[in-house]
Parts: sequence; structure tokens; C-alpha cells
Amino acid sequence: MAKEERYGLTSQARRAAISLPANISEGAGRFSNKEFAHFLSNAQGSASELETELIIGYRLGYLTEAKFSSLRKRYDDLGRMLIGLTRKVRSKIT
Repeated sequence: MAKEERYGLTSQARRAAISLPANISEGAGRFSNKEFAHFLSNAQGSASELETELIIGYRLGYLTEAKFSSLRKRYDDLGRMLIGLTRKVRSKIT
């Protein structure tokens, strides 16, 4: 992979990683649980995008198996927390 392509993948992963908590924060600042749930859905999309970029980075040899496994575990933990928060917020929507 060319240096520019590697930079592009890294840049995209960073944007997704930043977008995830930004969406949670923005949603938490909204006035309704329905709006919050919408932003949590956006955060889930960013999480899925980040997962894909991690897999691509691993398959292209940019991440060692140990580093990928460590990041994957953190991603899985984050995913479980995000799903739990989303369920809680959605249960409050009337």
C-alpha cells in the first residue's frame, strides 16, 4: 500500500474514533431521549466503521496480531457499553 493510502486509512480511523464519543456527547446534550437515541445510532455507525478500518489495517499488516487483539477487545467492550446505553435510552422514549 502506498504511503498516501496508509495515511488515508489512518486518517479515516482517527475520524471515526473521534466521531464516536462526539456523537454520544452531542446526543446527551439534546432535549429528548429520541434525539439522544438518534446520536447513539450515529455513534454505533462510527464504531462499525472503526472496526472495519482496524480489520483492514490488520489484514494489510499494519497491526500485529497482539495489537489487533488488544484493540479488538477494547472495541468489543466499547460496543457492549454503547449497546447497553442505547437500550436504556430507547426504553425511556414514550
